[in-house]
Amino acid sequence: MAEETEKKASDTAPEEELVVPEAKSDEKSPPVLATAEAEEVTKKPTEEAPAEVAVEKEAADAVAPAATAEETEAVIEQSASFKEESNLVGDLLEPEKKALDELKQFIQAALVNNEFNPPPPPPPKSEEPPASEAKVEEPAVAEEPAVKAELTAPVETKAEEPITTSTSEEAPKTEEAATSSAPEEPKVVESVEVKAVVVDDDGAKTVEAIEETVVPVTLPPPAAEEVAQASEAETEKEHIKEPEAPASVEAPLAPPAEEFIWGVPLVGDEKSDTVLLKFLRARDFKVKDALAMIKNAVIWRKQFGIESLLEEDLAVPELKKVVFYHGQDKEGHPVCYNVYGEFKDQELYAKAFGDEEKREKFLRWRIQFLEKGIRQQLDFSPQGVCTMVQVTDLKNVPGPGKKELRQATKKALALLQDNYPEFVAKQVFINVPWWYLAYNRVMSPFFTQRTKSKFVFAGPSKSAETIFRYIAPEHVPVQYGGLSKDNDPDFTSSDAVTEVIIKPSSKHVIELPSSEPSLLVWELRVLGWDVTYSAEFVPSSEEGYTVLVQKARKFSAADEPYIKNSFKVGEPGKIILNIDNATTKKKKLLYRSKTRGTTESA
Repeated sequence: MAEETEKKASDTAPEEELVVPEAKSDEKSPPVLATAEAEEVTKKPTEEAPAEVAVEKEAADAVAPAATAEETEAVIEQSASFKEESNLVGDLLEPEKKALDELKQFIQAALVNNEFNPPPPPPPKSEEPPASEAKVEEPAVAEEPAVKAELTAPVETKAEEPITTSTSEEAPKTEEAATSSAPEEPKVVESVEVKAVVVDDDGAKTVEAIEETVVPVTLPPPAAEEVAQASEAETEKEHIKEPEAPASVEAPLAPPAEEFIWGVPLVGDEKSDTVLLKFLRARDFKVKDALAMIKNAVIWRKQFGIESLLEEDLAVPELKKVVFYHGQDKEGHPVCYNVYGEFKDQELYAKAFGDEEKREKFLRWRIQFLEKGIRQQLDFSPQGVCTMVQVTDLKNVPGPGKKELRQATKKALALLQDNYPEFVAKQVFINVPWWYLAYNRVMSPFFTQRTKSKFVFAGPSKSAETIFRYIAPEHVPVQYGGLSKDNDPDFTSSDAVTEVIIKPSSKHVIELPSSEPSLLVWELRVLGWDVTYSAEFVPSSEEGYTVLVQKARKFSAADEPYIKNSFKVGEPGKIILNIDNATTKKKKLLYRSKTRGTTESA
């Protein structure tokens, strides 16, 4: 019955293209904070999605009556699933190989020209005084008061004797004489009008206006013999020349400085191709666009101080449960969990987004967390794993009304979109509320097909099942339906988990044999429980006695997520686990066991 309901819902629901709320222009977008990569919103990076909150609300209201819980659970994207490309050069298509080679040449030229350095800061603006306050220097006028003071003193001269100071009629002759003495250096002649007192023969004093010509002092021309000697010396220097270096020998040029990104040089290393291919794929193998993106990313990293950021202590203990790495998927990609519902805690919210300084610190912490994860979790070698899986939990996530969270989200998404291309292999959204489906219906047309093919999401009751498609239960944390736990003394991620579907109104039996004395340890869980569980030991010998290990107990969804038992086996026999599903729904059972020495304890 449950299968038919699920099938009917999936058949009637329209096919949904999956996206993340990453429209850069949408100020009111749902506050799902930045994951390891923000994909391109449109094929043109500068194009913005015009979706507004009013449109989102209308769309949400339109689908609200029809979007029942079962329909929400059924909407799980399957079409056009993303297939990760190879980073081996030999596997590339010819146009892709050509684009990669061309990009390498452009990068080499850019390195030689130092094009990966940030532009110099603009010079400080000089504060010029207003024009009314500007002072014009007049050196000649500055000396005039002294000249006047000297020449206006009483001077006794004879009438027939000319005044030693040049008159206005004599000024041209003096200027002409000065010019003829040194024709190669034109001199500046300044005329200053002064007043002089002249005493006549009869003792009368007359004040006359006199124009004084100030002529710079020039040295006398060198003698002819000195000129001849200097000429001969110059001639000798021309004939005696220093030996020149051969034309073929050039001064060695300093090699261009290497540029690194995520610890990998842009050129000259086998890992460099993997890095360059990320930028090429982000720009549809348009070489010039990819080159511009790489330049901007390298310059941003220098301006943001990525290398020094790695050494900063930005740890906030509470944030460890917000974003964390745990396990890997079935293809070996590391998995990063984003649990933004934790920000429902007002104290934690205020600590992360309370003011601008705290938001900036949170952003730096998020970038630091991502950078460390890339360097520690990923391998950029051609056959290595260089992408990750993101799992984003939308349970209890704060809505669009949280302005501070929206601002932090928008800024983080912009940085990740521009500087961390192609780092997501798959993005799984779980515990998705109905309004998020409405939002995706509005925003879906503005995302590229490549972006939409990477995303999957599911409602609360389908979340664990969806995760298990991509991540094995032994790698999934307990809070998301798996059996992986930190510091587990009995089991690790290398201990595989068996998955079993228990049909409605049926009973499933698990047998764990033991042929010698040992300690048998097992753990199990049933997603959603609502089943009855019991365990017993049955010896192989007919003369032995059956031992009840766990009496029948009914488990509900509110009980502990899993149980772990152990039994010290003293004789050959087997542990029998009974799980009784009396409901009309199928159940998923997860279990694993291990035999340990009798000296060890569970």
